[in-house]
Amino acid sequence: MLETGAFEGEIKYLQIMDEKGNVDIALYPKDLDDTKILSMYNYMLLARMFDAKVLSLQRQGRAVTYAPLVGEEATQIGTAFALRKDDIFVPSFRQHGSYIVRGFPMESMFLYWRGYEEGASVQGDKGDLPVAVPVATQVLHGVGMAFAQKYKKTGNVALVYVGDGGTSEGEFYEALNVAGVMKLPLIVIIENNQWAISIPRAKQSAAKTLAQKAIAAGIRGVQVDGNDVVAVYKATKDAIDSAADGPTVIECVTYRMSMHTTADDPTKYRPDSEVEQWKPKDPISRVKAYLEGKGLWNDELEGKATAEFSKRIDEAVEKAEKFVENPESMFDNIYSFMPDILKDELEDAKANGFWQGGK
Repeated sequence: MLETGAFEGEIKYLQIMDEKGNVDIALYPKDLDDTKILSMYNYMLLARMFDAKVLSLQRQGRAVTYAPLVGEEATQIGTAFALRKDDIFVPSFRQHGSYIVRGFPMESMFLYWRGYEEGASVQGDKGDLPVAVPVATQVLHGVGMAFAQKYKKTGNVALVYVGDGGTSEGEFYEALNVAGVMKLPLIVIIENNQWAISIPRAKQSAAKTLAQKAIAAGIRGVQVDGNDVVAVYKATKDAIDSAADGPTVIECVTYRMSMHTTADDPTKYRPDSEVEQWKPKDPISRVKAYLEGKGLWNDELEGKATAEFSKRIDEAVEKAEKFVENPESMFDNIYSFMPDILKDELEDAKANGFWQGGK
């Protein structure tokens, strides 16, 4: 009889910019200059302002149930900045900041949050996918998109987001297993914001990290400070650069500063003291401190930026609220062709004035 260790694994943690805006030069990405950091900061600021606007609209009855992103800007902007134009972006339901970086029109996003699915339509030649609300199902979609990239030998990756709660779903494990076996160019971003609605991270898994779930699938896993946009960018860029050899799971440790959605009241299950502990780790304030320390940002520039973003956001809301719905659109994009049964239903609806509430 022989008893030896069968396997040993390790998950590394990455932080490059700390809470005060100090950076570790030895780890700093060579392709990330201050011009790009400035751009990242502006996108993070825009994402937070967009978020506040939709939340305000929802409270006014001008938007449907909404999932705020405040506190998670670095995870979204950092990952989206690392993606290349032809890579595939596969979101869940909270990646508003990533959408903005990917060039998705804000008026379309406002339209979606008004309840119109037309707002989720991805135009042009991008392979990016629309919002996915069912928990973790989008990870399977990401695997399919990654398989297509490998099959077609495009050299592109598929990057998919999932929350900490989503890592408890069967789809998550099935996706990792397939991606590992087939060595697919897949990057899984675990947006670990510590809470899956009212269920805390501690009740999702007894594992010390969520990233180590990658080990069971035989793929790379890394944990990063999800409020450090530089670390998030570097981890994602490294995963893209190594995607030809297989997938990577990146756990971004961040915090949901607001409610899960506007249908939720976090004060019922989450102590205010916990929220206060995370405020000094704010992803935007640390980048601002870095830029101010280098003389690249000040209150005047901040004022100009917020005024410009406010104008852009208001214009996008105005465009979205001018949208005239077409009920016939419910028959579009269901099948590659319209079957007879749907044709009959459409003709019947038109003939009976269904859209107008009947004759």
